[in-house]
Amino acid sequence: MAQISLTFPDGNARSYDAGITPAQVAAGISTSLAKKAISATVNDQHWDLQWPIDSDATIAIHTMKDEVQANELIRHDLAHVMARAVQEIWPDTKVTIGPVIENGWYYDFDRAEPFTPEDLGAIEKKMQEIINKRDEVRTEVWERDRAIQHYTDNNEPYKVELIESIPGDEPLRMYWHGDWQDLCRGPHLQHTGQLPGDAFKLMSIAGAYWRGDSSRAMLQRIYGVAFTGKEKLKAHLHMLEEAAKRDHRKLGREMDLFHMQEEAPGQIFWHPNGWTVYTQLQDYMRRQQRKGGYVEVNTPQVVDRKLWEASGHWDKYQENMFIVEVDEEHAREKAVNALKPMNCPCHVQIFNQGLKSYRDLPLRMAEFGSCNRYEPSGALHGIMRVRGFTQDDGHIFCAEDQIESETAEFIDFLSKIYKDLGFEKFSVKFSDRPDTRAGSDEVWDKAEAALLSATRAAGIEPELNPGEGAFYGPKLEFVLTDAIGRDWQCGTHQVDFVLPERLDATYIGADGAKHRPVMLHRATLGSFERFIGILIEEHAGKLPFWLAPRQVVVASITSDADDYVQEVVAELKKAGVRAEADIRNEKINYKVREHSVGKVPVILAVGHREVEERTVSVRRLGEKQTKVESLENVTKALAVEATPPDLL
Repeated sequence: MAQISLTFPDGNARSYDAGITPAQVAAGISTSLAKKAISATVNDQHWDLQWPIDSDATIAIHTMKDEVQANELIRHDLAHVMARAVQEIWPDTKVTIGPVIENGWYYDFDRAEPFTPEDLGAIEKKMQEIINKRDEVRTEVWERDRAIQHYTDNNEPYKVELIESIPGDEPLRMYWHGDWQDLCRGPHLQHTGQLPGDAFKLMSIAGAYWRGDSSRAMLQRIYGVAFTGKEKLKAHLHMLEEAAKRDHRKLGREMDLFHMQEEAPGQIFWHPNGWTVYTQLQDYMRRQQRKGGYVEVNTPQVVDRKLWEASGHWDKYQENMFIVEVDEEHAREKAVNALKPMNCPCHVQIFNQGLKSYRDLPLRMAEFGSCNRYEPSGALHGIMRVRGFTQDDGHIFCAEDQIESETAEFIDFLSKIYKDLGFEKFSVKFSDRPDTRAGSDEVWDKAEAALLSATRAAGIEPELNPGEGAFYGPKLEFVLTDAIGRDWQCGTHQVDFVLPERLDATYIGADGAKHRPVMLHRATLGSFERFIGILIEEHAGKLPFWLAPRQVVVASITSDADDYVQEVVAELKKAGVRAEADIRNEKINYKVREHSVGKVPVILAVGHREVEERTVSVRRLGEKQTKVESLENVTKALAVEATPPDLL
């Protein structure tokens, strides 16, 4: 029999008979490893323990300690076990597909009766029974005709359609979990008993069109989550519970910040409270940009397609643009324009006005640019994912030898802002060239090398994010982690040699000749809308005092205190505090409850004693105890709290 060589992670290689399986390899190493093994990686591919290896390869055997591989297998096997459970309870149900997704899986079913939330409990119970049976998981490779006949005989039309869509040279793997069978690429565990029965949960039911096509059958999708242990499941469920409490859409209603409606999909109606947060944040960013040496500009919303064609956006980004056609007077054809999805081509137009010298560089240009991008309706999510938004956008026009210093300066600039806004730490991802891009490989080589070198010179070793660069250049992505462990990609910094070339941007160098500037695209917060959503969820609505839209409510305990309430409000406003009076004929506990739901940071209660002593009873959001203080001291303290961090 032919021999093959398998190389292990430690660099050692051993000879085996061709056709050996990873399970046999594990057994040859030790009995203990054979029992613990769940899968292998063979030549960088995740490999089922039952699959034969026919040629020289690298190999690593995995156990449940290998989180990435273990989670993939657990979630994939549970998708099959759930489908088996559904068909055992409701035999007429037809199965379709059940892929692994982040933190879990889903499976789509065709069933006449709708699943109910109560059904999830019955399915979970049946799944536990299947896991406890420790049924063997086995796999076979079938010929296409045999597989089609099998599913035709078993009245599984969706599986027949799937097989017909699989390329002819791809093997058809059939997996059995006990007596239940499914078409699947694998890999899978070796028996159902390897699944952690206490570390999964069925979460929800949703509708889904077959193959995402609205003209096809509407199926029922069941979602589940799973982890390698019950503590991890518990932590995940706690995170989801916290996320629900912090949902910016819910808090936006309670705090009366904004609303959205069908007549303007993906667009935000900012209420006075929400617009206060927006403008406070914008004013803060404007001050920071001035300190950072930026000049602020403003550019048109509607721009002729010719500019987008010249910049490359018309070819690379048109599907995300809103097109506007206008019957121009005396024109033979309609003028085709687009709402700007980004600001960069317009900033180049400003740079191109007048002659620029090397002495003008770096030129840092900033705009609170209002942009519009088409997002599918299913992708819209509150104010986090919208069609109309404003970026704290900026473009730095510089020479090649200034890339490193400008990148380091921007990272310092961004770090201070994130710290002021409550985010002490962030991670950085380096996104290199995408498949669809403008510019030659030589230009991309230069841009990627320059950005990576500049980032490392700033003391940061970024995580590689392959293929996720912009179509015109590589980028850094700055990722914040919030209070409950979720990651949010916010700031970006991109090196672009392409757009200045396409739009003919030049400056006069020290040698008297024309040179192309490098264009550094940068955003700190990203979109204001999304960042405000992140802030709301990070702080669970309890925004930092200087950002809170309603900072203080002065509430009367008795109507005799109404005049003093107005006096207190006037003093606070004079000191720069956003204060309002509540002199309604309601009990103080009712007022406190209502304003606490609205996330007002400070409530000052005023009654007979406070009027006589010129004091206020101070209650802070989240605290049960009140503290009586003089009006003078409270006013001074709150005036400091109301001052933005950069002005302290």
